[in-house]
Amino acid sequence: MADEALSRAGLHFDELNKIRVLEPDVQSQTVELKEECKDFVDKIGDFQKIVGTFIEVVDNVSKEVEKEKMKAIGSRNLLKSIAKQREAQQQQLQALIAERKMQLERLRIQYENLQKEESEQNEFIEQFILQK
Repeated sequence: MADEALSRAGLHFDELNKIRVLEPDVQSQTVELKEECKDFVDKIGDFQKIVGTFIEVVDNVSKEVEKEKMKAIGSRNLLKSIAKQREAQQQQLQALIAERKMQLERLRIQYENLQKEESEQNEFIEQFILQK
């Protein structure tokens, strides 16, 4: 009967006969919930550590990717530069070839004219010698 009066007043005895404000079922559920919350907080802490490590790894990978990207861009620009240099060099060589061809043609014509003049002079010399 005393237990009922205390129960109505919101007081209860636990298994060690200590007076409690909560019912034993509610008390055990509260303790269980407290333990589950502690486990949950521990798991959240572990998760945050894992996420932190993952973020560091992703940051390192992104830095490496960025470095490789810059290397690739530099290489591509170097190749473009080399291609432009080769193209300019090829144009210079083609201009030089055209110039040399013109010089060759001019010298060939000059050579032909000199041969013609030599032939005419030899003919004149022969006629001069024959006249004497």
